[in-house]
Amino acid sequence: MKSYPHQALNIGKPLSSINTLTSSFNQDVPAGGAWDTAYDIWDSSHQNEIMLWTNYTASPEGSGNVKPISYRYDRSGAAIPLYRNVNVGGATWNVFTGSNGHNVISLLCTSKSDSGTVDIKSILEWLKSKGYFGDMHVGSVQYGVEITSSPEGMNFNFNNWSVSST
Repeated sequence: MKSYPHQALNIGKPLSSINTLTSSFNQDVPAGGAWDTAYDIWDSSHQNEIMLWTNYTASPEGSGNVKPISYRYDRSGAAIPLYRNVNVGGATWNVFTGSNGHNVISLLCTSKSDSGTVDIKSILEWLKSKGYFGDMHVGSVQYGVEITSSPEGMNFNFNNWSVSST
């Protein structure tokens, strides 16, 4: 069972009418437990979920509890990226695709971070260029922590989060 306390902002525009869509984040997270801090970007129909993992415990490609949804797993249960070391949106990502009742595209930052700025528009444009969707109607941009396990409770301190779109 997972929990996803988060903040959200509805964009409500087609991707083609968005000039810029960026977000900044800053948080303090515990060293233990099983969790990821991530953006959830939804299209308005909730058919496509784009996750941008900025930090996480355990190796998501390993056998721990925290790993992306994927169509491809190796014999040990590790998720296999469809693309590796993609430099887009101000960071380098490994990209996974799968389904959870809807399309899930997960980009996991190869350098875990507790603060930064993400160019969401350029990531969505890159995914569009790969054929994942057409002129997606961008719905909700969310940021929070997906908690799988937090023995004895843990503190996640979100110091700042902002979204800017024109």
